[in-house]
Amino acid sequence: MANTKEQFEEVITACRNVYGDKLKDYSPSWRIMRPESITDQLLIKAKRIRSLEIKKESKINEGIKPEFTGIVNYGIIGIIQLRLGFADGVDISIAKALELYDLYMTETKELMYAKNHDYDDAWKLMRISSYTDLILTKLNRIKKIENNAGQVSVSEGIEANYQDIINYALFGLIKLSYPA
Repeated sequence: MANTKEQFEEVITACRNVYGDKLKDYSPSWRIMRPESITDQLLIKAKRIRSLEIKKESKINEGIKPEFTGIVNYGIIGIIQLRLGFADGVDISIAKALELYDLYMTETKELMYAKNHDYDDAWKLMRISSYTDLILTKLNRIKKIENNAGQVSVSEGIEANYQDIINYALFGLIKLSYPA
């Protein structure tokens, strides 16, 4: 496999391009979404990936890659919503939505680079289906935290779980884009 950072930057750029295109179509209309709704949107996308992995067939002409892209982008939206809170309408510009995307993606990928250093590229040995299962596990954890009003005793909070989900989805996109 080629340089991990280059691959990450390429798939992140592709995700950001989709995010930017959707902003042009819809503006940051997602600002009305409460964090729980974003968690459910992520859950729907992860469940579809798992369904496609198991059934090996899609009746809708979209595969797994667009769903992983959606998970990356909704994960960033989730972080934005956690930090800004939800709104009753569109209260930020497209430029601000892109600026926040870049800021939180940079934080998320820096976390991944640090973890990747410690784990020594172990993600490359994993199957894509494992990323899906880990995303679903993280989403179940987030739902539990949300049901407990955000309270945790010793565990990571919602934002850290969103960051892990984003990075697992990026791993999946790299594996799908650069098969070994």
